[in-house]
Amino acid sequence: MKLKNILFVVKDIEKSKKFYREIFGLEVVRDFGENVILTEGLVLQECDLWEKCIGENVQMGGRDAELYFEENDIDGFIQKLRGCDYEIEYLNKCKGNNIGKRAIRIFDPDRHIIEIGESCSISS
Repeated sequence: MKLKNILFVVKDIEKSKKFYREIFGLEVVRDFGENVILTEGLVLQECDLWEKCIGENVQMGGRDAELYFEENDIDGFIQKLRGCDYEIEYLNKCKGNNIGKRAIRIFDPDRHIIEIGESCSISS
């Protein structure tokens, strides 16, 4: 068995597709309208369709999970965020962690948490 995708429920699929394309460079692999598969295995599904699938209402922004990206040029990425068309909401501004890597956490348009960590090469 292998994990194929991670699904995020979104309110506006077009806004979310644009956000993930412009900020993270993810491209649409398959577009089924209310369900879209992006590169790197991220799936976006509109809230109405998801609620029909599970038979319950969804509450966005639970802060119980995150997407994690690594970036070689964290300073350049921070500048990209400052210059983008989105009003980026930060959970954590850039700070170091216990192994010396810097990371930031932001919210996507539906308040899913995204962490962007500084890449660190592990040499053997």
